[in-house]
Formats: sequence, C-alpha cells, structure tokens
Amino acid sequence: MKILLNNRSEFFDADCLTISEIMESKSFKFRMLVVRLNDKLVKKEDYDTTPVKEGDDLKIIHLVSGG
Repeated sequence: MKILLNNRSEFFDADCLTISEIMESKSFKFRMLVVRLNDKLVKKEDYDTTPVKEGDDLKIIHLVSGG
C-alpha cells in the first residue's frame, strides 16, 4: 500500500496496517507524539486499533520542549 507519511510517499507490503504497526516499522519511539490521520487527531489509546489504508495521509509529529 502507498500512503503519505509526514508529507512523503511511503510504501508498505500490507494492504492495511494500524498506526502502531507503522510507528514500529519506522522506529517512532518518542514519548511525546501527535498523530493525525487524514487531518483528524488520533488519541494514543487508539493507535493499536486505528487502521491506515491505501492513500491515507498520516502525520506523526514529535513534540519538542525546552527553554
């Protein structure tokens, strides 16, 4: 499947993956993340059950704090 991940085309062998599976395959391990799927905010507790399908627009944004 082909999706848009952080504004870049990405290809995966599966027809459908969850957000958690994509995060694991791309090594997103930061604690503070904001995830948007097709411009809708996805809660952390829904990462394991939210499917990402062909043509979806997924944004995984690392929050950075500091002073």
